Amino acid sequence: MDEELTISFEAASDAKVLIISVAARMAGMHPQTLRQYDRLGLVQAGRATGGGRRYSVRDVVLLREVQRLSQDDGVNLAGIKQIIGLEQFVGELQQRVEAMEAELAAAYQRIAELEAMAPFPRRDLVPTSRTSTALVVWRPQRRDRGRPAAAGGVTD
Repeated sequence: MDEELTISFEAASDAKVLIISVAARMAGMHPQTLRQYDRLGLVQAGRATGGGRRYSVRDVVLLREVQRLSQDDGVNLAGIKQIIGLEQFVGELQQRVEAMEAELAAAYQRIAELEAMAPFPRRDLVPTSRTSTALVVWRPQRRDRGRPAAAGGVTD
């Protein structure tokens, strides 16, 4: 029963159904190590009604990564906890970026639909059919000394 078990992280299930002995065997470690990792917060085991720990396939994948970082790369458990936390944070950020990209694409699509429906697309407030060369000259009205000008600029 020492066969290699390959599990992809993306396909791993989140259901906490594996008892500690099965999860430990799948992860290639002693059950006491799983208990220690649970106490340290490296993995969060679920609890059965009787209080026994339950692990998911995703937890087993995480435990194998903890073991690899510790044994192969020489990272201590505090460092592993930081790495796991940062990887989870990056995953959450990637999901947020994907959601925002989808919203942006939908907004661009909506803009394109509105521009296609508008009778005068890509114009400012008032559509014009010809250009004008008219010149408008504005001169302020003069006021008599001491008396303000009447409404409409008419004085008596």
